[in-house]
Amino acid sequence: MTERSPMLPPERTRTLILASALLRGAVAAGLGLGSLAVLVTVLWISSPYPDSGPGGALRTAAGIWLLAHGAELLRPDTLSGVPAPVGVVPLLLVAGPVWLAHRAARDAAEPDEAGRRPSQAGVFCAVTAGYLLVVAGAAAYARGGSLRVVPETLAFPVALVVAGAAAAGVWTAAGRPFGPLPSWAPLVLQEAMARTLFRDRAEAVCRAAATGAAALLGGGALVVAVALGRNAAAAQESFLVLSGDWSGRTAVLLLAVALVPNAALWGAAYGLGPGFALGTGATATPLGLSGTPAVPDFPLLAAVPEPGAATPLNWAACAVPVVAALAVAWCVLRRAAPADGPRARAWSPRETALTTGLAALGCGALMALLTAAAGGPLGTGALGTFGPVGWLAGPAALAWTAIVGVPAALLVRLWRLREPGWAWRRDVPEETGKTPEEAGERKEKRKRAKKAAPVEPKHAATSAAPATPEPVTAPDGDAMDDDDDAGFEPYDFLPTDPWHEHEKDRHEKDLRGKGLHGKDWHGKDEREARWASLKQGSGGLMADFPAHIPAALRSDEPSAAPAADDGRSAQGAQGTQGAQGTPGATP
Repeated sequence: MTERSPMLPPERTRTLILASALLRGAVAAGLGLGSLAVLVTVLWISSPYPDSGPGGALRTAAGIWLLAHGAELLRPDTLSGVPAPVGVVPLLLVAGPVWLAHRAARDAAEPDEAGRRPSQAGVFCAVTAGYLLVVAGAAAYARGGSLRVVPETLAFPVALVVAGAAAAGVWTAAGRPFGPLPSWAPLVLQEAMARTLFRDRAEAVCRAAATGAAALLGGGALVVAVALGRNAAAAQESFLVLSGDWSGRTAVLLLAVALVPNAALWGAAYGLGPGFALGTGATATPLGLSGTPAVPDFPLLAAVPEPGAATPLNWAACAVPVVAALAVAWCVLRRAAPADGPRARAWSPRETALTTGLAALGCGALMALLTAAAGGPLGTGALGTFGPVGWLAGPAALAWTAIVGVPAALLVRLWRLREPGWAWRRDVPEETGKTPEEAGERKEKRKRAKKAAPVEPKHAATSAAPATPEPVTAPDGDAMDDDDDAGFEPYDFLPTDPWHEHEKDRHEKDLRGKGLHGKDWHGKDEREARWASLKQGSGGLMADFPAHIPAALRSDEPSAAPAADDGRSAQGAQGTQGAQGTPGATP
Protein backbone atom coordinates (compact mmCIF):
# COMPACT_ATOMS: atom_id res chain seq x y z
CA MET A 1 0.00 0.00 0.00
CA THR A 2 1.10 3.55 -0.64
CA GLU A 3 0.78 6.11 2.11
CA ARG A 4 -0.12 9.56 0.87
CA SER A 5 0.82 12.67 2.80
CA PRO A 6 -2.03 15.07 3.49
CA MET A 7 -2.29 18.10 1.23
CA LEU A 8 -1.04 21.29 2.87
CA PRO A 9 -2.65 24.66 2.29
CA PRO A 10 -0.70 27.06 0.04
CA GLU A 11 0.14 29.41 2.94
CA ARG A 12 1.74 26.63 4.95
CA THR A 13 3.58 25.28 1.93
CA ARG A 14 5.00 28.74 1.22
CA THR A 15 6.10 29.06 4.83
CA LEU A 16 7.88 25.71 4.72
CA ILE A 17 9.66 26.63 1.50
CA LEU A 18 10.91 29.91 2.97
CA ALA A 19 11.99 28.18 6.17
CA SER A 20 13.90 25.63 4.12
CA ALA A 21 15.59 28.44 2.14
CA LEU A 22 16.55 30.21 5.39
CA LEU A 23 18.06 27.00 6.69
CA ARG A 24 19.96 26.44 3.44
CA GLY A 25 21.56 29.88 3.71
CA ALA A 26 22.63 29.24 7.30
CA VAL A 27 24.03 25.81 6.40
CA ALA A 28 26.00 27.27 3.49
CA ALA A 29 27.58 29.87 5.75
CA GLY A 30 28.30 27.23 8.39
CA LEU A 31 30.03 25.00 5.85
CA GLY A 32 32.37 27.78 4.74
CA LEU A 33 33.15 28.85 8.29
CA GLY A 34 33.63 25.28 9.48
CA SER A 35 36.00 24.29 6.69
CA LEU A 36 38.20 27.32 7.30
CA ALA A 37 38.11 26.70 11.05
CA VAL A 38 39.32 23.14 10.52
CA LEU A 39 42.24 24.34 8.40
CA VAL A 40 43.29 26.99 10.95
CA THR A 41 42.96 24.51 13.80
CA VAL A 42 45.20 22.00 12.01
CA LEU A 43 47.85 24.68 11.49
CA TRP A 44 47.57 25.75 15.13
CA ILE A 45 47.99 22.17 16.35
CA SER A 46 51.00 21.60 14.11
CA SER A 47 52.70 24.83 15.22
CA PRO A 48 55.50 24.19 17.78
CA TYR A 49 55.01 27.57 19.50
CA PRO A 50 51.32 28.55 19.47
CA ASP A 51 50.61 32.08 20.71
CA SER A 52 47.11 31.36 22.03
CA GLY A 53 44.74 28.55 22.88
CA PRO A 54 42.07 26.91 20.70
CA GLY A 55 39.69 29.78 21.32
CA GLY A 56 42.14 32.24 19.80
CA ALA A 57 42.60 29.99 16.78
CA LEU A 58 38.84 29.77 16.23
CA ARG A 59 38.46 33.55 16.53
CA THR A 60 41.23 34.00 14.01
CA ALA A 61 39.42 31.60 11.67
CA ALA A 62 36.21 33.60 12.05
CA GLY A 63 38.08 36.83 11.22
CA ILE A 64 39.71 35.32 8.13
CA TRP A 65 36.32 33.97 7.00
CA LEU A 66 34.81 37.45 7.26
CA LEU A 67 37.84 38.87 5.42
CA ALA A 68 37.00 36.49 2.56
CA HIS A 69 33.66 38.32 2.22
CA GLY A 70 35.36 41.71 1.92
CA ALA A 71 35.24 42.81 5.54
CA GLU A 72 38.06 44.95 6.86
CA LEU A 73 39.95 43.68 9.92
CA LEU A 74 41.92 45.40 12.64
CA ARG A 75 45.05 44.15 14.41
CA PRO A 76 44.96 45.63 17.92
CA ASP A 77 48.32 44.19 19.02
CA THR A 78 50.88 46.44 17.34
CA LEU A 79 54.18 47.95 18.49
CA SER A 80 52.79 51.47 18.35
CA GLY A 81 49.60 50.53 20.14
CA VAL A 82 47.46 51.89 17.29
CA PRO A 83 45.24 49.22 15.66
CA ALA A 84 46.44 48.50 12.15
CA PRO A 85 43.87 47.80 9.40
CA VAL A 86 44.07 44.72 7.17
CA GLY A 87 42.13 45.43 3.98
CA VAL A 88 43.82 43.28 1.32
CA VAL A 89 41.35 40.46 0.62
CA PRO A 90 42.80 37.17 -0.72
CA LEU A 91 40.52 36.82 -3.73
CA LEU A 92 40.91 33.06 -3.97
CA LEU A 93 39.24 32.74 -0.58
CA VAL A 94 36.24 34.66 -1.91
CA ALA A 95 35.43 31.83 -4.30
CA GLY A 96 34.41 29.43 -1.51
CA PRO A 97 31.76 31.56 0.28
CA VAL A 98 30.38 32.92 -2.99
CA TRP A 99 29.96 29.44 -4.44
CA LEU A 100 28.26 28.13 -1.29
CA ALA A 101 25.76 31.03 -1.20
CA HIS A 102 25.12 30.65 -4.92
CA ARG A 103 24.50 26.92 -4.58
CA ALA A 104 22.16 27.35 -1.61
CA ALA A 105 19.98 29.86 -3.47
CA ARG A 106 19.99 27.78 -6.65
CA ASP A 107 18.85 24.62 -4.84
CA ALA A 108 16.19 26.48 -2.87
CA ALA A 109 14.74 28.03 -6.05
CA GLU A 110 14.46 24.73 -7.94
CA PRO A 111 10.88 23.52 -8.60
CA ASP A 112 9.49 20.68 -6.51
CA GLU A 113 8.37 17.24 -7.72
CA ALA A 114 5.02 18.63 -8.87
CA GLY A 115 6.77 21.27 -11.00
CA ARG A 116 5.78 24.19 -8.78
CA ARG A 117 8.47 26.85 -8.55
CA PRO A 118 8.73 28.87 -5.30
CA SER A 119 8.78 32.63 -5.22
CA GLN A 120 12.16 33.87 -6.44
CA ALA A 121 12.07 37.01 -4.32
CA GLY A 122 11.14 35.01 -1.23
CA VAL A 123 13.92 32.48 -1.78
CA PHE A 124 16.46 35.25 -2.34
CA CYS A 125 15.51 37.07 0.86
CA ALA A 126 15.39 33.86 2.92
CA VAL A 127 18.78 32.55 1.78
CA THR A 128 20.43 35.95 2.24
CA ALA A 129 18.92 36.37 5.71
CA GLY A 130 20.04 32.90 6.83
CA TYR A 131 23.57 33.51 5.61
CA LEU A 132 23.83 36.94 7.21
CA LEU A 133 22.68 35.57 10.54
CA VAL A 134 25.79 33.38 10.64
CA VAL A 135 27.90 36.35 9.51
CA ALA A 136 26.63 38.42 12.42
CA GLY A 137 27.37 35.62 14.89
CA ALA A 138 30.90 35.16 13.52
CA ALA A 139 31.58 38.90 13.78
CA ALA A 140 30.42 38.95 17.39
CA TYR A 141 32.57 35.90 18.21
CA ALA A 142 35.71 37.40 16.57
CA ARG A 143 35.58 40.63 18.60
CA GLY A 144 37.83 39.21 21.32
CA GLY A 145 40.44 37.76 18.96
CA SER A 146 43.57 39.01 17.31
CA LEU A 147 41.67 40.02 14.16
CA ARG A 148 38.60 42.14 14.83
CA VAL A 149 36.02 43.16 12.27
CA VAL A 150 35.20 46.77 11.42
CA PRO A 151 31.40 46.86 11.91
CA GLU A 152 30.77 49.24 9.02
CA THR A 153 32.15 46.76 6.51
CA LEU A 154 29.53 44.14 7.42
CA ALA A 155 26.88 46.10 5.52
CA PHE A 156 29.19 46.97 2.64
CA PRO A 157 30.66 44.94 1.11
CA VAL A 158 29.84 41.75 3.06
CA ALA A 159 26.04 41.94 2.71
CA LEU A 160 26.39 43.03 -0.91
CA VAL A 161 28.61 40.04 -1.75
CA VAL A 162 26.18 37.60 -0.13
CA ALA A 163 23.15 39.17 -1.82
CA GLY A 164 24.88 39.10 -5.21
CA ALA A 165 25.78 35.42 -4.89
CA ALA A 166 22.21 34.55 -3.81
CA ALA A 167 20.72 36.55 -6.69
CA ALA A 168 22.99 34.74 -9.14
CA GLY A 169 21.84 31.41 -7.72
CA VAL A 170 18.15 32.28 -8.14
CA TRP A 171 18.85 33.48 -11.68
CA THR A 172 20.62 30.21 -12.49
CA ALA A 173 17.69 28.16 -11.17
CA ALA A 174 15.36 30.11 -13.48
CA GLY A 175 17.47 29.16 -16.51
CA ARG A 176 19.57 32.36 -16.71
CA PRO A 177 16.90 34.33 -18.59
CA PHE A 178 17.92 37.62 -20.16
CA GLY A 179 14.68 39.37 -19.19
CA PRO A 180 11.98 40.34 -18.56
CA LEU A 181 12.82 43.07 -16.11
CA PRO A 182 10.85 43.48 -12.86
CA SER A 183 7.69 45.54 -12.86
CA TRP A 184 9.34 48.41 -10.96
CA ALA A 185 11.96 48.89 -13.71
CA PRO A 186 11.54 51.87 -16.10
CA LEU A 187 9.13 51.27 -18.96
CA VAL A 188 11.76 52.18 -21.55
CA LEU A 189 14.05 49.40 -20.33
CA GLN A 190 11.19 46.90 -20.20
CA GLU A 191 10.25 47.65 -23.81
CA ALA A 192 13.87 47.39 -24.89
CA MET A 193 14.36 44.04 -23.16
CA ALA A 194 11.25 42.72 -24.90
CA ARG A 195 12.95 43.07 -28.27
CA THR A 196 14.98 40.08 -29.40
CA LEU A 197 17.47 42.28 -31.24
CA PHE A 198 18.22 44.27 -28.09
CA ARG A 199 18.74 41.09 -26.07
CA ASP A 200 21.14 39.70 -28.68
CA ARG A 201 23.17 42.91 -28.69
CA ALA A 202 23.20 43.06 -24.88
CA GLU A 203 24.36 39.45 -24.68
CA ALA A 204 27.16 40.19 -27.16
CA VAL A 205 28.23 43.21 -25.06
CA CYS A 206 28.35 41.17 -21.85
CA ARG A 207 30.31 38.35 -23.44
CA ALA A 208 32.82 40.70 -25.02
CA ALA A 209 33.30 42.62 -21.77
CA ALA A 210 33.90 39.40 -19.83
CA THR A 211 36.32 38.22 -22.52
CA GLY A 212 38.31 41.44 -22.31
CA ALA A 213 38.52 41.28 -18.50
CA ALA A 214 39.61 37.64 -18.67
CA ALA A 215 42.30 38.53 -21.22
CA LEU A 216 43.60 41.30 -18.95
CA LEU A 217 43.62 38.94 -15.98
CA GLY A 218 45.51 36.27 -17.92
CA GLY A 219 48.00 38.81 -19.27
CA GLY A 220 48.61 40.16 -15.77
CA ALA A 221 49.26 36.64 -14.48
CA LEU A 222 51.78 36.16 -17.29
CA VAL A 223 53.54 39.43 -16.36
CA VAL A 224 53.81 38.34 -12.72
CA ALA A 225 55.07 34.88 -13.68
CA VAL A 226 57.83 36.37 -15.86
CA ALA A 227 58.84 38.79 -13.10
CA LEU A 228 58.93 36.01 -10.49
CA GLY A 229 61.00 33.87 -12.83
CA ARG A 230 63.56 36.64 -13.14
CA ASN A 231 63.66 37.12 -9.35
CA ALA A 232 63.24 33.50 -8.30
CA ALA A 233 66.20 33.64 -5.89
CA ALA A 234 64.74 36.60 -3.99
CA ALA A 235 61.31 34.91 -3.78
CA GLN A 236 62.87 31.71 -2.41
CA GLU A 237 64.88 33.61 0.17
CA SER A 238 61.79 35.47 1.34
CA PHE A 239 59.84 32.23 1.66
CA LEU A 240 62.53 30.59 3.79
CA VAL A 241 63.10 33.62 6.03
CA LEU A 242 59.46 34.07 7.05
CA SER A 243 59.28 30.77 8.94
CA GLY A 244 61.69 28.06 9.93
CA ASP A 245 59.29 25.12 10.54
CA TRP A 246 57.17 23.26 8.04
CA SER A 247 53.83 24.32 9.53
CA GLY A 248 54.74 28.01 9.20
CA ARG A 249 55.98 27.52 5.66
CA THR A 250 52.75 25.71 4.82
CA ALA A 251 50.77 28.68 6.11
CA VAL A 252 52.89 31.10 4.04
CA LEU A 253 52.47 28.92 0.96
CA LEU A 254 48.68 28.76 1.38
CA LEU A 255 48.51 32.54 1.82
CA ALA A 256 50.61 33.05 -1.32
CA VAL A 257 48.31 30.77 -3.32
CA ALA A 258 45.25 32.63 -2.05
CA LEU A 259 46.84 35.91 -3.22
CA VAL A 260 47.60 34.72 -6.77
CA PRO A 261 44.46 36.39 -8.28
CA ASN A 262 45.47 39.61 -6.52
CA ALA A 263 48.92 39.40 -8.09
CA ALA A 264 47.37 38.84 -11.55
CA LEU A 265 45.26 41.98 -11.14
CA TRP A 266 48.34 43.90 -10.01
CA GLY A 267 50.08 42.80 -13.20
CA ALA A 268 47.07 43.83 -15.31
CA ALA A 269 47.02 47.29 -13.68
CA TYR A 270 50.75 47.55 -14.32
CA GLY A 271 50.27 46.80 -18.04
CA LEU A 272 47.35 49.24 -18.32
CA GLY A 273 49.57 52.11 -17.21
CA PRO A 274 48.38 53.35 -13.78
CA GLY A 275 50.34 50.57 -12.07
CA PHE A 276 50.03 49.94 -8.34
CA ALA A 277 51.00 51.68 -5.13
CA LEU A 278 53.71 50.32 -2.83
CA GLY A 279 52.82 52.55 0.07
CA THR A 280 51.83 56.16 0.22
CA GLY A 281 55.02 57.42 -1.40
CA ALA A 282 55.83 54.96 -4.21
CA THR A 283 54.15 53.85 -7.44
CA ALA A 284 55.25 51.20 -9.94
CA THR A 285 54.32 51.83 -13.61
CA PRO A 286 55.74 50.65 -16.97
CA LEU A 287 57.74 53.90 -17.02
CA GLY A 288 59.56 53.00 -13.82
CA LEU A 289 59.32 52.83 -10.02
CA SER A 290 59.12 56.25 -8.42
CA GLY A 291 59.45 57.06 -4.73
CA THR A 292 60.54 54.95 -1.80
CA PRO A 293 58.55 51.72 -1.64
CA ALA A 294 57.44 50.21 1.68
CA VAL A 295 57.44 46.55 0.69
CA PRO A 296 56.92 43.84 3.33
CA ASP A 297 58.91 40.65 3.12
CA PHE A 298 56.70 38.27 1.12
CA PRO A 299 57.49 35.88 -1.79
CA LEU A 300 55.00 37.38 -4.28
CA LEU A 301 56.39 40.89 -3.71
CA ALA A 302 59.71 39.75 -5.17
CA ALA A 303 58.14 40.45 -8.58
CA VAL A 304 58.09 44.20 -7.88
CA PRO A 305 60.39 46.00 -10.37
CA GLU A 306 63.61 47.60 -9.21
CA PRO A 307 63.65 51.33 -8.44
CA GLY A 308 64.72 53.56 -11.28
CA ALA A 309 63.92 53.94 -14.95
CA ALA A 310 62.10 51.20 -16.81
CA THR A 311 63.65 48.92 -19.42
CA PRO A 312 62.16 47.68 -22.73
CA LEU A 313 61.11 44.51 -20.91
CA ASN A 314 58.95 46.62 -18.61
CA TRP A 315 57.43 48.39 -21.60
CA ALA A 316 56.47 45.02 -23.06
CA ALA A 317 53.76 44.76 -20.39
CA CYS A 318 51.75 47.28 -22.41
CA ALA A 319 51.03 44.48 -24.89
CA VAL A 320 48.55 43.04 -22.37
CA PRO A 321 45.80 45.68 -22.91
CA VAL A 322 46.37 45.55 -26.68
CA VAL A 323 45.69 41.81 -26.69
CA ALA A 324 42.65 42.36 -24.46
CA ALA A 325 41.27 44.98 -26.86
CA LEU A 326 41.74 42.63 -29.82
CA ALA A 327 39.96 39.90 -27.84
CA VAL A 328 36.99 42.25 -27.30
CA ALA A 329 36.89 43.08 -31.03
CA TRP A 330 37.08 39.39 -31.97
CA CYS A 331 34.25 38.50 -29.60
CA VAL A 332 32.03 41.23 -31.08
CA LEU A 333 32.87 40.20 -34.65
CA ARG A 334 31.70 36.66 -33.97
CA ARG A 335 28.19 38.14 -33.95
CA ALA A 336 28.64 41.25 -36.10
CA ALA A 337 30.33 39.66 -39.13
CA PRO A 338 30.91 35.92 -38.71
CA ALA A 339 33.47 34.45 -41.06
CA ASP A 340 31.11 31.78 -42.39
CA GLY A 341 27.92 33.85 -42.36
CA PRO A 342 26.12 35.55 -45.25
CA ARG A 343 26.78 39.18 -45.95
CA ALA A 344 23.12 40.10 -45.48
CA ARG A 345 23.22 39.19 -41.80
CA ALA A 346 26.25 41.33 -40.98
CA TRP A 347 25.77 44.28 -38.64
CA SER A 348 26.18 47.82 -39.85
CA PRO A 349 29.40 49.72 -39.04
CA ARG A 350 27.50 51.87 -36.55
CA GLU A 351 26.15 48.81 -34.70
CA THR A 352 29.56 47.17 -34.67
CA ALA A 353 31.29 50.27 -33.30
CA LEU A 354 28.57 50.88 -30.70
CA THR A 355 28.65 47.28 -29.46
CA THR A 356 32.44 47.32 -29.21
CA GLY A 357 32.36 50.62 -27.33
CA LEU A 358 29.78 49.32 -24.86
CA ALA A 359 31.86 46.17 -24.37
CA ALA A 360 34.88 48.37 -23.64
CA LEU A 361 32.79 50.25 -21.09
CA GLY A 362 31.79 46.99 -19.41
CA CYS A 363 35.39 45.77 -19.41
CA GLY A 364 36.49 49.02 -17.76
CA ALA A 365 33.79 48.70 -15.10
CA LEU A 366 34.80 45.11 -14.33
CA MET A 367 38.46 46.00 -14.06
CA ALA A 368 37.69 48.96 -11.79
CA LEU A 369 35.75 46.68 -9.45
CA LEU A 370 38.33 43.88 -9.44
CA THR A 371 41.39 46.07 -9.02
CA ALA A 372 39.71 47.95 -6.16
CA ALA A 373 39.11 44.60 -4.42
CA ALA A 374 42.69 43.46 -5.06
CA GLY A 375 44.25 46.24 -3.02
CA GLY A 376 43.75 47.91 0.30
CA PRO A 377 45.58 49.07 3.42
CA LEU A 378 48.02 46.87 5.29
CA GLY A 379 48.63 49.21 8.16
CA THR A 380 48.93 52.86 9.06
CA GLY A 381 51.33 55.45 7.77
CA ALA A 382 53.32 54.29 4.76
CA LEU A 383 51.28 51.08 4.34
CA GLY A 384 47.97 52.92 4.27
CA THR A 385 47.73 52.46 0.47
CA PHE A 386 48.81 49.20 -1.06
CA GLY A 387 47.94 47.79 -4.48
CA PRO A 388 46.23 49.12 -7.62
CA VAL A 389 43.79 52.00 -7.55
CA GLY A 390 40.42 51.05 -9.04
CA TRP A 391 39.34 54.50 -10.18
CA LEU A 392 42.53 54.73 -12.27
CA ALA A 393 42.70 51.18 -13.63
CA GLY A 394 39.06 51.16 -14.80
CA PRO A 395 39.27 54.23 -17.08
CA ALA A 396 42.61 52.99 -18.40
CA ALA A 397 41.02 49.67 -19.39
CA LEU A 398 38.16 51.55 -21.04
CA ALA A 399 40.54 53.75 -23.01
CA TRP A 400 42.71 50.86 -24.22
CA THR A 401 39.86 48.62 -25.31
CA ALA A 402 37.92 51.45 -26.98
CA ILE A 403 40.85 53.06 -28.81
CA VAL A 404 42.25 49.77 -30.08
CA GLY A 405 39.15 47.56 -30.15
CA VAL A 406 36.71 49.75 -32.11
CA PRO A 407 39.01 50.40 -35.13
CA ALA A 408 40.11 46.76 -35.11
CA ALA A 409 36.50 45.54 -35.20
CA LEU A 410 35.62 47.91 -38.06
CA LEU A 411 38.68 46.97 -40.10
CA VAL A 412 38.14 43.23 -39.71
CA ARG A 413 34.46 43.66 -40.57
CA LEU A 414 35.42 45.59 -43.72
CA TRP A 415 37.93 42.89 -44.64
CA ARG A 416 35.44 40.06 -44.21
CA LEU A 417 32.75 41.81 -46.24
CA ARG A 418 35.02 43.04 -49.01
CA GLU A 419 34.34 42.32 -52.70
CA PRO A 420 34.51 39.92 -54.45
CA GLY A 421 34.56 37.95 -51.21
CA TRP A 422 36.15 34.75 -50.10
CA ALA A 423 35.53 31.32 -51.52
CA TRP A 424 34.56 30.03 -48.11
CA ARG A 425 31.76 32.54 -47.60
CA ARG A 426 28.25 31.20 -48.06
CA ASP A 427 27.14 34.04 -50.30
CA VAL A 428 29.96 33.44 -52.82
CA PRO A 429 29.38 30.87 -55.63
CA GLU A 430 31.29 27.69 -54.88
CA GLU A 431 32.22 26.44 -58.35
CA THR A 432 35.43 24.55 -58.71
CA GLY A 433 37.63 25.83 -61.49
CA LYS A 434 35.53 28.99 -62.00
CA THR A 435 36.66 32.50 -61.22
CA PRO A 436 34.19 35.04 -59.79
CA GLU A 437 34.01 36.75 -63.22
CA GLU A 438 33.05 33.49 -64.96
CA ALA A 439 30.48 32.72 -62.28
CA GLY A 440 28.96 36.17 -62.78
CA GLU A 441 28.77 35.64 -66.57
CA ARG A 442 26.95 32.33 -66.03
CA LYS A 443 24.42 34.06 -63.77
CA GLU A 444 23.80 36.72 -66.42
CA LYS A 445 23.29 34.05 -69.09
CA ARG A 446 20.78 32.19 -66.92
CA LYS A 447 18.95 35.43 -66.23
CA ARG A 448 18.68 36.31 -69.93
CA ALA A 449 17.53 32.77 -70.73
CA LYS A 450 14.76 32.96 -68.16
CA LYS A 451 13.60 36.31 -69.51
CA ALA A 452 13.56 34.98 -73.07
CA ALA A 453 11.61 31.82 -72.21
CA PRO A 454 9.48 32.42 -69.14
CA VAL A 455 7.68 29.55 -67.55
CA GLU A 456 3.93 29.77 -68.10
CA PRO A 457 1.70 28.94 -65.10
CA LYS A 458 -0.57 25.97 -65.27
CA HIS A 459 -4.30 26.56 -65.81
CA ALA A 460 -7.17 24.71 -64.31
CA ALA A 461 -9.00 24.01 -67.59
CA THR A 462 -7.48 21.49 -70.02
CA SER A 463 -8.54 20.25 -73.40
CA ALA A 464 -11.09 17.45 -73.58
CA ALA A 465 -9.00 15.58 -76.13
CA PRO A 466 -6.39 13.26 -74.63
CA ALA A 467 -2.92 14.67 -74.78
CA THR A 468 0.41 13.28 -73.83
CA PRO A 469 1.63 15.07 -70.66
CA GLU A 470 4.89 16.85 -71.06
CA PRO A 471 7.64 16.13 -68.51
CA VAL A 472 8.16 18.83 -65.92
CA THR A 473 11.72 20.11 -65.86
CA ALA A 474 12.93 21.17 -62.44
CA PRO A 475 14.51 24.61 -62.37
CA ASP A 476 18.25 24.80 -62.05
CA GLY A 477 19.50 25.05 -58.48
CA ASP A 478 21.80 27.92 -59.38
CA ALA A 479 18.90 29.82 -60.89
CA MET A 480 17.23 30.12 -57.51
CA ASP A 481 19.37 33.05 -56.52
CA ASP A 482 17.96 35.78 -54.34
CA ASP A 483 19.58 38.58 -56.30
CA ASP A 484 18.61 37.33 -59.78
CA ASP A 485 15.13 35.94 -59.12
CA ALA A 486 13.51 38.72 -57.12
CA GLY A 487 9.78 38.42 -57.78
CA PHE A 488 10.18 35.57 -60.31
CA GLU A 489 7.78 32.62 -59.97
CA PRO A 490 8.67 29.61 -62.16
CA TYR A 491 5.35 27.83 -61.41
CA ASP A 492 2.08 28.64 -59.75
CA PHE A 493 1.83 25.56 -57.52
CA LEU A 494 3.97 22.65 -56.42
CA PRO A 495 3.30 19.14 -57.84
CA THR A 496 1.01 17.20 -55.54
CA ASP A 497 2.35 13.75 -56.42
CA PRO A 498 5.92 13.91 -57.76
CA TRP A 499 6.32 10.11 -57.63
CA HIS A 500 3.67 9.60 -60.33
CA GLU A 501 5.26 12.33 -62.42
CA HIS A 502 8.55 10.40 -62.39
CA GLU A 503 6.73 7.16 -63.26
CA LYS A 504 4.97 8.90 -66.16
CA ASP A 505 8.32 10.17 -67.48
CA ARG A 506 9.80 6.68 -67.24
CA HIS A 507 6.86 5.15 -69.16
CA GLU A 508 7.18 7.75 -71.88
CA LYS A 509 10.87 6.94 -72.23
CA ASP A 510 9.96 3.26 -72.63
CA LEU A 511 7.41 4.14 -75.30
CA ARG A 512 9.96 6.21 -77.17
CA GLY A 513 12.36 3.26 -77.04
CA LYS A 514 9.70 1.01 -78.59
CA GLY A 515 8.75 3.60 -81.21
CA LEU A 516 5.22 4.01 -79.86
CA HIS A 517 5.41 7.59 -78.66
CA GLY A 518 2.94 9.92 -80.35
CA LYS A 519 0.45 7.22 -81.35
CA ASP A 520 -3.08 6.64 -80.10
CA TRP A 521 -2.95 6.48 -76.28
CA HIS A 522 -5.88 4.03 -76.07
CA GLY A 523 -4.83 1.79 -78.92
CA LYS A 524 -4.33 -1.90 -78.42
CA ASP A 525 -0.59 -1.89 -79.08
CA GLU A 526 0.00 1.10 -76.86
CA ARG A 527 -2.07 -0.43 -74.07
CA GLU A 528 -0.15 -3.69 -74.20
CA ALA A 529 3.14 -1.81 -74.21
CA ARG A 530 2.14 0.13 -71.14
CA TRP A 531 1.02 -3.05 -69.40
CA ALA A 532 4.30 -4.76 -70.17
CA SER A 533 6.20 -1.76 -68.89
CA LEU A 534 4.22 -1.69 -65.65
CA LYS A 535 4.64 -5.41 -65.21
CA GLN A 536 8.39 -5.12 -65.68
CA GLY A 537 8.63 -2.27 -63.21
CA SER A 538 6.51 -4.01 -60.58
CA GLY A 539 9.05 -6.78 -60.04
CA GLY A 540 6.59 -9.62 -60.66
CA LEU A 541 3.79 -8.35 -58.43
CA MET A 542 1.23 -7.93 -61.23
CA ALA A 543 -0.99 -10.73 -62.51
CA ASP A 544 -0.02 -12.50 -65.74
CA PHE A 545 -3.03 -12.01 -68.06
CA PRO A 546 -3.45 -10.03 -71.28
CA ALA A 547 -4.39 -6.39 -71.16
CA HIS A 548 -7.70 -6.12 -73.04
CA ILE A 549 -11.24 -4.97 -72.45
CA PRO A 550 -14.03 -7.60 -72.41
CA ALA A 551 -16.48 -7.41 -75.29
CA ALA A 552 -19.40 -6.87 -72.92
CA LEU A 553 -17.83 -3.73 -71.60
CA ARG A 554 -16.50 -2.21 -74.81
CA SER A 555 -19.83 -0.52 -75.56
CA ASP A 556 -19.65 1.36 -72.24
CA GLU A 557 -16.17 2.72 -72.89
CA PRO A 558 -16.35 6.49 -73.12
CA SER A 559 -15.04 8.09 -76.25
CA ALA A 560 -13.32 10.93 -74.46
CA ALA A 561 -12.85 11.67 -70.81
CA PRO A 562 -14.21 14.97 -69.61
CA ALA A 563 -11.75 17.62 -68.52
CA ALA A 564 -11.05 17.71 -64.80
CA ASP A 565 -11.63 20.87 -62.87
CA ASP A 566 -8.24 20.74 -61.22
CA GLY A 567 -6.26 20.71 -64.44
CA ARG A 568 -5.58 16.95 -64.71
CA SER A 569 -5.22 15.13 -68.04
CA ALA A 570 -7.83 12.89 -69.70
CA GLN A 571 -6.03 9.84 -68.46
CA GLY A 572 -6.44 10.92 -64.82
CA ALA A 573 -10.16 11.67 -65.34
CA GLN A 574 -10.77 8.27 -66.88
CA GLY A 575 -8.97 6.53 -64.03
CA THR A 576 -11.11 8.41 -61.51
CA GLN A 577 -14.29 7.33 -63.29
CA GLY A 578 -13.20 3.71 -63.18
CA ALA A 579 -12.45 4.00 -59.46
CA GLN A 580 -16.01 5.22 -58.78
CA GLY A 581 -17.62 2.14 -60.24
CA THR A 582 -17.62 2.61 -64.01
CA PRO A 583 -15.19 0.23 -65.68
CA GLY A 584 -12.44 2.15 -67.35
CA ALA A 585 -9.59 1.23 -69.60
CA THR A 586 -6.66 -0.70 -68.33
CA PRO A 587 -3.80 1.66 -67.49
